[in-house]
Amino acid sequence: MRVKMGTVVHLVEEPTDYRTAIAMALHEELDDTHRAIKTAMRWTGASERTVKYWFSGERGPSGDHLIALARHSDAVLYVVLALAGRHIVEEADD
Repeated sequence: MRVKMGTVVHLVEEPTDYRTAIAMALHEELDDTHRAIKTAMRWTGASERTVKYWFSGERGPSGDHLIALARHSDAVLYVVLALAGRHIVEEADD
């Protein structure tokens, strides 16, 4: 579990495989509907087939698409940081 500014991202386990990790993050953030695919397409400008590959874990986003996903999705950002060994937890100010 990762916490940042009140946002909680629940991942049952932290996968080490990039494609699986991104798929899990997308499912966590957007669920598993056609609307979720359309949302990811809008965020990234990627084709429907490409986004479906990401959701299935068959392929992972690269470059500009990954940055666009991280810009819009806390879950994707946290997974990328976790895979890089860079866990960020902000403490609340008193």
